[in-house]
Amino acid sequence: MRQNPMILKVDNLRTWFETTAGKAKAVDGVSFDLEKGRTLAVVGESGCGKTVLATTIMRLFRRPGVSHPSGQVLYNNLNLLDLSPIEMEAIRGRHIAMIFQEPMAALNPVWTVRDQIAEPMIRHLKASKDSAYRRALELLEELGVPSPDRVMTTWPHTLSGGMRQRVAIAMALACKPDILIADEPTTALDVTVQAQILRLIREMQKSLGMATILITHDLGVVNEVADDVMVMYSGRVIEKGLTKDVLFSPKHPYTEKLLAAVPVISGDRKLLASIEGQVKPATAFVDGCRFADRCGDAGPRCHESTAPDLYSSGTQQVACFKYDSKNPLKTTAQKKSVEHVSAKKKLPAIGKPILDLKQLKTWFPVQAGIFRSVVGHVKAVDDISLKIYPGQTLALVGESGCGKSTLGQTILRLIDATSGEAILSTDAELTDILKTDRAHLRTLRKEMQIIFQDPFASLNPRFSVREIIDEGLKIHAPSLGPDEREKRIGDTLEEVGLPRDTMYRYPHEFSGGQRQRIAIARAIILKPKLLILDEATSALDVSIQAQVLNLLQELQQKLGLAYIFITHNLGVVRYIADHVAVMYLGKIVEFGAADDILHKPSHPYTQKLIASVPEIKIGAELPEPLEGDVPSPVKPPSGCTFHPRCPLMKSKDSRGENVASCSAQAPDLRPSSGDSALVRCHFA
Repeated sequence: MRQNPMILKVDNLRTWFETTAGKAKAVDGVSFDLEKGRTLAVVGESGCGKTVLATTIMRLFRRPGVSHPSGQVLYNNLNLLDLSPIEMEAIRGRHIAMIFQEPMAALNPVWTVRDQIAEPMIRHLKASKDSAYRRALELLEELGVPSPDRVMTTWPHTLSGGMRQRVAIAMALACKPDILIADEPTTALDVTVQAQILRLIREMQKSLGMATILITHDLGVVNEVADDVMVMYSGRVIEKGLTKDVLFSPKHPYTEKLLAAVPVISGDRKLLASIEGQVKPATAFVDGCRFADRCGDAGPRCHESTAPDLYSSGTQQVACFKYDSKNPLKTTAQKKSVEHVSAKKKLPAIGKPILDLKQLKTWFPVQAGIFRSVVGHVKAVDDISLKIYPGQTLALVGESGCGKSTLGQTILRLIDATSGEAILSTDAELTDILKTDRAHLRTLRKEMQIIFQDPFASLNPRFSVREIIDEGLKIHAPSLGPDEREKRIGDTLEEVGLPRDTMYRYPHEFSGGQRQRIAIARAIILKPKLLILDEATSALDVSIQAQVLNLLQELQQKLGLAYIFITHNLGVVRYIADHVAVMYLGKIVEFGAADDILHKPSHPYTQKLIASVPEIKIGAELPEPLEGDVPSPVKPPSGCTFHPRCPLMKSKDSRGENVASCSAQAPDLRPSSGDSALVRCHFA
């Protein structure tokens, strides 16, 4: 029963594109109602039509060949599809606003923050510049932006990702819209910044009475934010209902598999239940159930020409023949849609380490004045000592700007270290990577490889898959002939779950998960000892992420690889890591076994990181976010660099306890009284 007035009604909407490969049915018969003051989450894998749906509502398609064979988008009973471009401009930004996934791409790089936030108010509300600037400042203050006066006059490129997203939110909310569409607004953000942004959106929604459409693949976020959920697959809605019903009592096999693919901090360490196969291209959609070829419950009827309708099942609607009351689907074997398999046993840290880091420092000079004199240093990596053993995974976690990626690139000599040692153990010798000459370093490259966050950006679009993977063999195995190299490339592709004949295709012909498999194949074909993965799964759907993580586990067990896994996803850490090093402003603030760190953290920063992770559990609510942003590494705080944001110090100070040491003296990394091995805190 509807509790709030309906503000948006989408009825049988279709958005099709004319392409060289045929008609792409990106959105194919979608219907839903959106009530005032409620949040609807739209979930599903990449290629399911979520963003096309949002872009259609906003009428942002201006390319030829776009058509809407059927459907209506009714905003207050006004069909947006019938409006002229000029009429739609009066709606867009004023009544319906959108936050995009990448804030930097949505912000004008040559406009100051003040002008960007003021522009929609000047355009739609006919506000004067002075009043628009005052309101822009108020919005930044309401969104918790520190030093809003300074931020107002800066340019987007000078701000952090979280700050840029706040600016994008301020732009979207400037005209107090009735509907806010948020397309993956927190995907690339740290968990602490994500918690801040989600809480800000929720608070602004309540104060303005907005309706929100949230597009995301993070089901933990859905659980904590959304009132209703709509699951999309291949351009269609396959399940929708209240959040508590869809997440905790899913009906459709696809929804079950999506939920089972989510790595969680709690529970047993298990291989994730990945979904085999992938979403078909929008030009190749079948007429029957589009999930049938990936569904363990599919029967002959599922492959027929008639697609299942949305059948009612309790409070949910499900597009599956199992819920057809007149003719329910009967499968020959009632197999479970989801099966977990126990993960591999972790190897103990025995023998000599693959990599031994000793007091590693990477400092960047800060120059000033007309003579560019060095006036200080950015201590991106500051006195790091770690050991990584064969067959084990060390996870590096922390907020953006804490030095994780710099540490990984320093180990590979992509960035020069200031001091310290990085001893690499090979079959022949022990070598200090930081001090060896360039010729010897070139021979060591095959022992250590890196996989980057964005597989498409790291693959040469002009090279075939064969040429991409063959590059390393040409350099490090010149004695191999063309036929032998081709055989090894085919074997490696099969090892990462790709057919041999894919070597003749190009990167743009693959999905994100497949491209990441190609990047993994390029890295492991040289049989390295050490693999550094820099946010290698953060941009992937949960289903593709599960496939890649399971693959990494299998390869580690088979080849004895050592991983340094850089990530901000602590659910992934629980799944893949043996040990965890938590970094903050260039230093390790806590180190220990993964289970100990995640279940019994000692450092208040680690505790806040873990508390900020959205989980799929009954009663979960948005956590209290960690206050403030990471301080500037140019002028870090005195004493403990975390003390300006530390909730433990503030609680002790409020009770009258002496916390002077926090701001006066930097703590050492010392054994903890808890289960963690080492912690850098005066009071932990």
